[in-house]
Amino acid sequence: MTTETGSNLHSTAGKLADLARRVDEAVHAGSTRAVEKQHARGKKTARERIDLLLDEGSFVELDEFARHRSTNFGLDRTRPYGDGVITGYGTIDGRQVCVFAQDFTVFGGSLGEVFGEKIVKVMDLAMKIGCPVIGINDSGGARIQEGVVSLGLYGEIFFRNVRASGVIPQISLIMGPCAGGAVYSPAVTDFTVMVDQTSHMFITGPDVIKTVTGEDVGMEELGGARTHNSRSGNAHYLATDEDDAIDYVKALLSHLPSNNLDEPPVFPVDADLAVTDADRELDTLIPDSANQPYDMHRVLEHVLDDGEFLEVQPLYAQNMVVGFGRVEGRPVGVVANQPMHFAGTLDIAASEKAARFVRTCDAFNIPVLTFVDVPGFLPGTGQEWDGIIRRGAKLIYAYAEATVPKVTVITRKAYGGAYDVMGSKHLGADLNFAWPTAQIAVMGAQGAVNILYRQELAAAEDPAAVRAEKIAEYEDTLANPYVAAERGYVDAVIPPHETRTQIVRALRVLRTKRETLPPKKHGNIPL
Repeated sequence: MTTETGSNLHSTAGKLADLARRVDEAVHAGSTRAVEKQHARGKKTARERIDLLLDEGSFVELDEFARHRSTNFGLDRTRPYGDGVITGYGTIDGRQVCVFAQDFTVFGGSLGEVFGEKIVKVMDLAMKIGCPVIGINDSGGARIQEGVVSLGLYGEIFFRNVRASGVIPQISLIMGPCAGGAVYSPAVTDFTVMVDQTSHMFITGPDVIKTVTGEDVGMEELGGARTHNSRSGNAHYLATDEDDAIDYVKALLSHLPSNNLDEPPVFPVDADLAVTDADRELDTLIPDSANQPYDMHRVLEHVLDDGEFLEVQPLYAQNMVVGFGRVEGRPVGVVANQPMHFAGTLDIAASEKAARFVRTCDAFNIPVLTFVDVPGFLPGTGQEWDGIIRRGAKLIYAYAEATVPKVTVITRKAYGGAYDVMGSKHLGADLNFAWPTAQIAVMGAQGAVNILYRQELAAAEDPAAVRAEKIAEYEDTLANPYVAAERGYVDAVIPPHETRTQIVRALRVLRTKRETLPPKKHGNIPL
C-alpha cells in the first residue's frame, strides 16, 4: 500500500513520511487565500496567536488529526484536520496553561461537534491538572450544517466554564467575531480581552436587529471592543492590537495563581519601611476643599511596588478603579473610588464592577486593598429604577463573603451607606486605616446642616453666615476620623506618608490569616 506521495505504508520510513504529510496538512488546514484574507483584516492566524502567547517551543498540540464526521450538505467532501480549532497545552513564563484557538481560516471558525469536543477535552485537562485555560475566540458561530449538535457542544462548554469558575483562572481573548450563544462562554470566564476594530460580540447581529426592530446600528457601535469596554462592561481590557492583547493576558497571569488551592506568584522583596520623600508627597495630595478632586491613581503609585498597577476595566465605570499590583513582590487586588469621575460616587456600574473584582480576588487567594473616598450612592430615578438597591448590594455581599486579607484606607469622604459598603470593618475588613483628612459620617456637612437646622436657617437674618457656622461645627464634631476611631471602626489614624509602611506591615501580619464561612451549598447573592 502506498500513500498519495508514493510512500510505502508497510515500511517505517513510509509511515514516518505519511505522518509528516498529515502534520503538514493539519498545520496548513486553512487555504492560502483564507490566510491572506485573515492577515488583510489585521488579524493573525490561530497558530500565530498561540506562538505569540506561549513560551517558545512549549506548545503541545492535542487532537491534531481530529476531523468532523458530518455528511450533511456536502461536508463529507471537506474534512480538514483539526476541524477549525487548535487545542493543547504549553507554558507562559514557565507556568503551565491550557489553550484553545479558533481558526477562522477553516470553516470560518464555526463550532461543530468535533470542534466542540476538542475544546471540552482541553478544558477538562485544565481542571484535572489545575492550570489556567485561555480561549482565543475568532468564530462565525455555530456550524449550521451540523444542526443541534453544535448547540449541544456550546452547552457542554458553558457547563465546564461554570464548573471551572473559581477553581482555575479562565481568560477569553476575543480576536474576531463572537456571536449568538457563543458569547456566553467569555461572559462566564474571569477576564475578557478585546481588540480594537477587529473583535465583536453580540447576541443578535445588526441585520437581524434592523429586520425585527427597525433599529439601524453598525457592528462597532453594537458590539465592538470599545462598546464592551466602555458601555456594557462585558470586556476588561481594550487592546490596541493582538500583540497588546496577549501582553495584557501575560501580565494578568503573573498576578494569578494556577488554581484556587495555590498561592499567586511571589517575587519576594523586603520593603524598606523608612519614610521617603516620595511617601511624603501624599501629605499634600488631598485638597483643602472637600469638593476639589484628585487622582486616586497617585495614591496607588505611592503604595504599590515600583508604582506598577495593572488596571482592569479602565474604561468602564471610571468612578471606580480596580486592578492588580504588588506589595513586597506579592500580588494584591486594589479597589478604589476615583474622585476624578462623578466625585467617586457609587452607582450601579461601579458597584457591580467592584463586586465582581473582589470576588475574583477572593476566589484566587489575592488580598484586597481598598481606598475610600466616597460621598455616597449616585442619586436619581434612573439608578433607583434600574435596581441600585439590589445591584449595589452585590458589593456588600462580595466584601462580606471574602475571606482573603482585607485592608482598607479611608483617604477622605466615607459617607452614609457607601461607607459601610466600601470595605468597612463592619463587613469583615481586617485592618482599617484613616487619614486625618477622612470624613466618616452619615452625610456631608452641607446636607446635614440643611436637615438639622432647617428651621433655624429659615428664621436667620443672615442664613449664609449661620450655615457656614453650623457646617464648621458639624465638620469639627462629626466629619472626621476620630469618632470612628473611638469606637474601633478604624484601627488607626495615620499621616498619609505612613500609608505604604502600614500596608506592608498589615499584609505581613495577615499572611497567616485563616477564616472559613459557615457550611452551605452556596449563598444567594442578589443577582
